Amino acid sequence: MIRIGILGDIGSGKTHIAKKFGYPIFDADLEVSKLYKKDKKTYQSLKKILPKYFHIFPIDKKEVSYAILDNKNNLNKIVKIIHLKIREKLKIFLKKNKKKKAIVLDIPLLLENKINNRKDILVYIESKRSDILKRLKKRKKFNQKLVNKFRNIQLPLDYKKKKSQFVIKNDFTERTAAKYVKNILNQILK
Repeated sequence: MIRIGILGDIGSGKTHIAKKFGYPIFDADLEVSKLYKKDKKTYQSLKKILPKYFHIFPIDKKEVSYAILDNKNNLNKIVKIIHLKIREKLKIFLKKNKKKKAIVLDIPLLLENKINNRKDILVYIESKRSDILKRLKKRKKFNQKLVNKFRNIQLPLDYKKKKSQFVIKNDFTERTAAKYVKNILNQILK
């Protein structure tokens, strides 16, 4: 099985590009949303370490945001709990898809949390900062301070780009995305 890891800045279009590959995707952001909505153990773990912030289940993302913005150490505490759960979900996903030709890993902290393997094909999504900001501002609950906190726990974008075998210059058009993905698949599936 070929593992394709998608890297890039917040709002660079990673999830959109991941879908273009046409293989099963492990979408960590989606899995985190499911944990907040459906996993009472995650709620209890968060409430235990941050009782001031978590009051009701399912977890309200506003509570998570408030906890992160209120104290810089809270983000690391939350990430520790959530990433253990995400690793468990990833194991299940990999087992379920082990016979597939390829899978796509859309995990924002793939390198930071050492979830990647040496043999993974890494694809860096490069987008103009101005385009990213425009897109982020269209999101319902956009918060620049929150975006900055998440950026601070990520490795530098230059490092991620250097680690990648492929770079997609995302101009947010379907044609460009499809062309890059087709080219990458032609090279890795030989």
